[in-house]
Amino acid sequence: MATLDAKALQGETLDALVWRVLGAGSGVVEQVYALNRDLAALGPILPEGTPVVLPVLVAETVQQRDIIQLWE
Repeated sequence: MATLDAKALQGETLDALVWRVLGAGSGVVEQVYALNRDLAALGPILPEGTPVVLPVLVAETVQQRDIIQLWE
């Protein structure tokens, strides 16, 4: 898995850091905890300058679905 490095800003939570750097949140925070097993011990607000390894996100292919309309 490809990764990139980031550093926490003052008063930043892990959710906010992931959103700021990757523009994503759902499901990614869990991946970040898996890559940085020591982060949970730091508490909800990361100390400023805390190094965090982030996964490089790969865009998923969107499958086209048929739309079913109940009323026309």
